[in-house]
Amino acid sequence: MAGERMYPILPCPDLTEAIEFYGSLGFAVTYRQEKPNPSAVVQLEDMAIHLAGVPGYEPESSPCSVIVTVPDAERLRSEFAAGLRASRGRVPVEGVPRLLRLRRKAGSAVGFSVIDTGGIWLRFYQEGSQEETETTRRDGLARVIDVAARQGEARGEDGLALAKVTAGLDRYADAPVADRIEARVYRAELLIRLGRAEEARSELDAVDALIAASGTAEYSAETLLELRTATGPGT
Repeated sequence: MAGERMYPILPCPDLTEAIEFYGSLGFAVTYRQEKPNPSAVVQLEDMAIHLAGVPGYEPESSPCSVIVTVPDAERLRSEFAAGLRASRGRVPVEGVPRLLRLRRKAGSAVGFSVIDTGGIWLRFYQEGSQEETETTRRDGLARVIDVAARQGEARGEDGLALAKVTAGLDRYADAPVADRIEARVYRAELLIRLGRAEEARSELDAVDALIAASGTAEYSAETLLELRTATGPGT
């Protein structure tokens, strides 16, 4: 038999808030009801998500995930970010909801995650992207970043990921400048998630200094702007 379809039903504490968030990502409401139970369906191209309003539901304790494979994860992540900037003024990188960056995690494929208003992790993976192999496995500080990303992006253990990256920067102080920049950018992102904005600003200053000193190194201006905006105004 073929042609089957499966639709996740995702709980959320406030249906209107969830609809507004998915609207920021480009999803349109195709169905909504308030009684007997508040629920809705939002859809973007072939992705349809059913939402269920559950009074008293606590997003922070949600253990739920949804895996989504997409033809172009990088483009989709950029579109999500643009929609969030247009509707919310910035891309949320901490708290609930938030949008994580596209990256490869140790033992996993290339992708990014969205944590919605119900605390559900939607894990978007590049279609056809394979899990890490001996030929794609990175070494040194780059490997540390990938392992830390497994903790921070896949498991939500930001504190452990931060400790891993910090130790890696100390251990591989002479790593290539591109790896040191990548590590410090990720460290800044983790500090933001942990509510340590002032430290994150200092880390981003260090990134700017590394880029300027190298004369050749570059990093995504969009990502740096997202993180700078997330730290709030400087003191």
